[in-house]
Amino acid sequence: MQSRVVVRRAGLLGAMLLAAVVIAACSGGTGSAATAKPPSATAQAPAAAPASQAPAPPAGGGIVTIKDFAFGPASLTVAPGTTVTWTNLDSAGHTVTAADGSFDSKTLANGATFSQAFPTAGTYAYACKIHASMKGTIVVK
Repeated sequence: MQSRVVVRRAGLLGAMLLAAVVIAACSGGTGSAATAKPPSATAQAPAAAPASQAPAPPAGGGIVTIKDFAFGPASLTVAPGTTVTWTNLDSAGHTVTAADGSFDSKTLANGATFSQAFPTAGTYAYACKIHASMKGTIVVK
């Protein structure tokens, strides 16, 4: 009786192993889903921009750099819905503050960024609260 149990267990184990092989072979593709890496896992992230360079503008966005105590460009024209990003490349702190008070970055240290969306057409004047001679304009049209 004991030998029948061993034979049955061995048969059952063999059948389970065969079923696993068949299922793996029928799953398609060239590798197992458990071991295959998704495409995004193998893609390399872009290197971060050094603090002395402004990052590339985000898709659909605009970039303003703060360098040598000036906004560059001083006037930027963008489409409605654009998000503009300012990057402080100076060693001194600066702010990006709307003349009408609608946005304010607070103080940005070297390398820090501030982003603001501009959903509607208009002209948006801004300045640095710390250095009053620093002024800029975002024109949305």
